[in-house]
Amino acid sequence: MGIVHRLYHGETAFPLIARRRRFYAVSIALCVIALGSLIFRGFNLGVEFKGGAIFTVSAPSSVDLHDTRTFVESLGVNEPIVQTVKTSTGQTKVRIESAPLTQAEEQKVVEGLASHFKVDANSIDSRDVGASWGKQVTRKALQGLVAFLIAVILFISVRFEPKMAAAAIIALVHDLLLAAGIYSITQFVVTPSTIIALLTVLGYSLYDTIVVFDRVDENTKGIERGNKSTYSEAAELAVNQTFMRSFNTSLIALLPVSGLLFVGALLLKAGTLKDLALALFVGLGAGAYSSLFLATPLLADLKEREPRFVALQGRVAQRRSGAAAPVRLSQRSTNAAEGEAVESAPVATATATAVRRTGAPPAKRKPKGSRPTGKKRKR
Repeated sequence: MGIVHRLYHGETAFPLIARRRRFYAVSIALCVIALGSLIFRGFNLGVEFKGGAIFTVSAPSSVDLHDTRTFVESLGVNEPIVQTVKTSTGQTKVRIESAPLTQAEEQKVVEGLASHFKVDANSIDSRDVGASWGKQVTRKALQGLVAFLIAVILFISVRFEPKMAAAAIIALVHDLLLAAGIYSITQFVVTPSTIIALLTVLGYSLYDTIVVFDRVDENTKGIERGNKSTYSEAAELAVNQTFMRSFNTSLIALLPVSGLLFVGALLLKAGTLKDLALALFVGLGAGAYSSLFLATPLLADLKEREPRFVALQGRVAQRRSGAAAPVRLSQRSTNAAEGEAVESAPVATATATAVRRTGAPPAKRKPKGSRPTGKKRKR
């Protein structure tokens, strides 16, 4: 409660905008790593995007995926993707994805799986997926992304201003690039669930940025007519006022996603959850970071190039330098008073010495021209 109160009222602050160059360097380094992985490693595309065959077979809950993968490879399938999925009834099934196979090769795999898992061959679901379906999903996703970005630019430009829209779009691209880079670095399989998760991240990242921008807009309204603080200082206050809110919102959003990723995917071995949860986890974390550490500092840099805010900086600096002058004058008066005290110090020292030697204070010196006030002694 104490830190939240002090942040909101500007009594304490995290210097996010004052140290924005450090955060720029961190973001640029992460984006370069992600972009390099995308160029040199690429994505591990699922069968929905590159085409192939999918086999689904019922299996015991304690199935060993490594042994299953080795067995499928012995049937002549190169680099199969083997994972477990949970049905709505709680039944465990093994899903096997492979490159395109001929009809004879598919039949061989079906018979081998039936023998390995001791099930009827007719209960095994096998189907072919063409690459055209994945291309169609990608095209639709890109169309939706472009339409979303246009709508975002128009809304922020009308509700706030174009420079806020530019800062928000840069932060949005930053979040998408980091999420895509994580998939490229880890070589997690990219599925339609991944595309859905990335589009979900866009909305959350934008929401967090708009919350901060709304506070910035309130704090900087009419600030160019005064001389108390610069645009960066007012934006710094806005970021600190919304810091705890953004942190708490991001934490609450990441908790269930963490459950999907670590419990569902890693402990329960539900591979389809991993495709969705990883993109959400990385995207939500990157969105919380970019809204505070990237979007608002970028906005402050863009705004302080405007002539009115350059003039504001000059007025603020002049006001603060003028406020320091009375301090110097009062210091001079204090020094003078200290000088008078120093000059009277020798007199006090001499008096104290006389008292120690004679046992009585020295007689007061009569002023010149004074007469005794007592009676005259008779002769």
